[in-house]
Amino acid sequence: MSKPIVAIIGKPNVGKSTFFNYLAGSKISIVEDTPGVTRDRIYAETNWRGIDFTLIDTGGIEPNTNDIILSQMREQANMAIEMADVIIFLTDLRQGITAADREIAIMLKKSKKPIVLVCNKADNLEKDKNEIYEFYNLGIGEPYPLSAANGVGVGDILDAIYEKFPKKEINNNDDDKIKVALIGKPNVGKSSLVNKILGENRSIVSDIAGTTRDAIDTEFENENGKYVFIDTAGVRKKSKVKENIEKYSVIRSLLAIERADVCLMMIDAVDGVTDQDTKIAGEAHEAGKGVIIVVNKWDAIEKETGTLEKYKKEVYQKLKYLSYAPIIFISAKTRAKSK
Repeated sequence: MSKPIVAIIGKPNVGKSTFFNYLAGSKISIVEDTPGVTRDRIYAETNWRGIDFTLIDTGGIEPNTNDIILSQMREQANMAIEMADVIIFLTDLRQGITAADREIAIMLKKSKKPIVLVCNKADNLEKDKNEIYEFYNLGIGEPYPLSAANGVGVGDILDAIYEKFPKKEINNNDDDKIKVALIGKPNVGKSSLVNKILGENRSIVSDIAGTTRDAIDTEFENENGKYVFIDTAGVRKKSKVKENIEKYSVIRSLLAIERADVCLMMIDAVDGVTDQDTKIAGEAHEAGKGVIIVVNKWDAIEKETGTLEKYKKEVYQKLKYLSYAPIIFISAKTRAKSK
């Protein structure tokens, strides 16, 4: 069962990072009184009432802007909304409802996700409680007062989030299936590999909507057993900003790793092991999952005597913690395989 995901959404400078840090238990996000400081989504693991969940901080949304940085932040927030099981819509009690708040409210309601409306900067609840009623006009439901700086009101908000967590159904039919996550950066050939496996050895296959995170689960069976392939290749979004795509890829991979029994860590033979690869592979190792390193696009490498062994040595040098993991060299495109 996957951990629920909670995304904190709102316009710039309403205290998202301060609230995130309080819930995460440490100052993970940079907190500064300048709009736009948190430009990239940041995630952390936390717990409430015995339920572990993933918390995602986002840069502020400016619904109508031509500013490049703010547009990138909006794209990041849209990604977080897609992935979230529950959304915290954080507003500023002192400012009251702004045009940006109204636009964000419309966007969030269109997402059809459960929303918890929070009014931050309610530092004096007795004094501020009458100001809260204005926020009912957003049409999202009961607004919860919060002082993120002082931690006042956090418990009630977490209870509201808890009540909106999805009720997961336990499917005992999955117990006999080996769950295999294909992880790695975008465009490394994850989907191509799954397609080749299915095309060559198709027996029982059904495509299932995996989660709200856009992972695709594909069931497969052959003489060796039953499998569920978790393909995270859906990470390639509209964003043209490489850094944003990479951060999105990492968190998608984290969610797939959590569900998997075995991870196929796919590496682009031409690019070699990148920083992003080390992050994703490290998460699989820390999670205690079985790992197989798959070097794809091996056909694109010029070879001479000893090329394969030299390449294998370089991979292990960069992924020292995966010295136990076997390495397979393939070309998903040509179906070639080397050991």
